[in-house]
Amino acid sequence: MAILKVIEVLANSSESWEDATQKAVANASKSVKNIRSVYVNEQSATVKDGKVDDFRVNVKITFEVK
Repeated sequence: MAILKVIEVLANSSESWEDATQKAVANASKSVKNIRSVYVNEQSATVKDGKVDDFRVNVKITFEVK
């Protein structure tokens, strides 16, 4: 039986929500090993001069504890 843990991570990108999610996983994997999945819990964006300026995600990252 595997023991899994979930952490919540916030990330942003000037390109897309997908890029923000990739950044969240990449940064988490620097200190967290055995990442199994990522769940995008929430998406938001900021607007500047009538255009989307920054994409933000709140993700839950699941990893196995060994």
